[in-house]
Amino acid sequence: MKYQINKMTTCCFWGHRTIKETEKLKTKLREAIEYLIITKNVDTFLFGSKSEFNHLCLHIVSELKIKYPHIKRIYVRAEFPYIDQTYEDYLLQFYDDTYYPQSILGAGKAVYIKRNYEMINHSQYGIIYFNENYTPPRKTTGKLIHRDSASGTKIAYRYAQKQNMDIINIYETI
Repeated sequence: MKYQINKMTTCCFWGHRTIKETEKLKTKLREAIEYLIITKNVDTFLFGSKSEFNHLCLHIVSELKIKYPHIKRIYVRAEFPYIDQTYEDYLLQFYDDTYYPQSILGAGKAVYIKRNYEMINHSQYGIIYFNENYTPPRKTTGKLIHRDSASGTKIAYRYAQKQNMDIINIYETI
């Protein structure tokens, strides 16, 4: 990793896999990100993957990078602990850096939850898209269908609260 992460000037994002993308959501998200850049000197943004919310956040931070070229976009991988130069070059078209946390090696099915913990542990601020009434998608195991009691977003939210993270829940502002 070429950039050092300073927790006090870092923000991470997480949210439900699917979101209702509206102009109001994009405006509120842009305002929250720019507020952190201007008033809290946030200059590093950590991104996960696998959600429409992460994709939208990356898009907005990338637009703001034109106005604030000093900000950094870092992709925290939950897959592929070791990548070749071709894949790294591909990722660096969108991000300024990428890394796979050693702490999540061998995490198995919990890899995304542990990756989110990694991002939370290295961030003072979190911008999230969390609907308290969200129902996780159904999972099938053989012929059995069951629901998990909490979404990955909710698990990360509870963990972030215990870490005293400053959290902005964009869902609640729209």
